[in-house]
Amino acid sequence: MTDQLTDGEKQILLRLAREAMEHAVRGKIFPPLDVESLTPRLRENGATFVTLTVLGNLRGCIGAIEAYQPLVDDVREHAAAAALEDPRFRPVTENELSRIKLEVSRLTVPHPLEYSSGEELPAKLRPHVDGVILKDEFRRATFLPQVWEQIPDPEDFLDHLCAKMGARRDLWRKTKLQVYTYQVEEFHEMN
Repeated sequence: MTDQLTDGEKQILLRLAREAMEHAVRGKIFPPLDVESLTPRLRENGATFVTLTVLGNLRGCIGAIEAYQPLVDDVREHAAAAALEDPRFRPVTENELSRIKLEVSRLTVPHPLEYSSGEELPAKLRPHVDGVILKDEFRRATFLPQVWEQIPDPEDFLDHLCAKMGARRDLWRKTKLQVYTYQVEEFHEMN
């Protein structure tokens, strides 16, 4: 990613994500933002995923693949949604807030990955670099590049991504899917 955020911008986004998550869990509305005090990069449209963990275990992850709103709003919206709307988990409770660690992943624009067959696809992926989106008609799923840490084998990665999409695990071997890749700028709370 060529357009890196500064450390200060990352800290602002992490603070806003924490604030949004805590307000959402407590049933409060987000405080208004002083948009004029933000850098141009924080005001421009951006796509993010916000990941919540407790002791290194996933507790929620929600985001957008394509930018449709200012970066600061995207982070706040997805921090709240990761806490309350991830269908894999029950909503975060107030007494969990102090144990949750936040991670923000800012995505580049996804690009189509050209390939001719399922046999060729795993070799075209770049583990630990690329996030991957699979599309099959109306179904779509993505894994952030960080998922390679848990699923380092490209064939396993694709199997799990098909399952996440609600398809047979081996669909990528038998059907030519639309495949897109992207990269992320990832940063997280230090505490």
